Amino acid sequence: MAPHPPLWSDRYTAGLALAARVRSSLSPGDPDTVVALPRGGVPVAVAVAEGLQLPLVTWSVRKVADPRWPELAIGAVASGGVAVWRQGQAGVEPEAMAIRQGWLQAQERELGRRQQLFGDPSPAALRGRHLVVVDDGIATGMTVKAALLSLAQVQPRRLTLAVPVVDRRVAQELAGLMDQLVALAVVDDLQAVGLWYETFPQLSDVEVLELLRPWTGATSASPPR
Repeated sequence: MAPHPPLWSDRYTAGLALAARVRSSLSPGDPDTVVALPRGGVPVAVAVAEGLQLPLVTWSVRKVADPRWPELAIGAVASGGVAVWRQGQAGVEPEAMAIRQGWLQAQERELGRRQQLFGDPSPAALRGRHLVVVDDGIATGMTVKAALLSLAQVQPRRLTLAVPVVDRRVAQELAGLMDQLVALAVVDDLQAVGLWYETFPQLSDVEVLELLRPWTGATSASPPR
């Protein structure tokens, strides 16, 4: 029987369940690092890192939205010059429109601000490691696709994508960008990730920084027990 929302009380609870599933994807001796996609992926990743006693870092990705309809994502940008775009409609390409209107430049500036604020590591710090990339769910897949393409540039040992819930079609589209997908629920026609949680608040920068405090500056050591 297909799962029905909500399945988890909050992101942290989902992360605890995800940690148990991720454990089987770890190999003895592998240098494993949990990579949180801010902001929503951070509380999920915190629970995964705590449950598995793994180091935790962030890797910022920024949605490019049409200012006229802020909820409409037309693309996403990530480190290394990575940009992905939704297919254009009526002959208008999102990338050209975003550049012409200045939306892309604005989101690239915001991406840089988040990278500095959250302390995203240098590519060299992640090279050769097994990266467990964590978000709170995947509906359209644009931001996660940008993250995976960006992280592939750091030459990791392996890339595992771990999420509580993902759209089935999007999961199939992302399959070639990672070595493994770990998901608690793979569903058809995922409309909104927040529906799968009883509480799904928007997180502020301050809340994210507080969640990251135990790992600040620790990219290669386990968090405090």
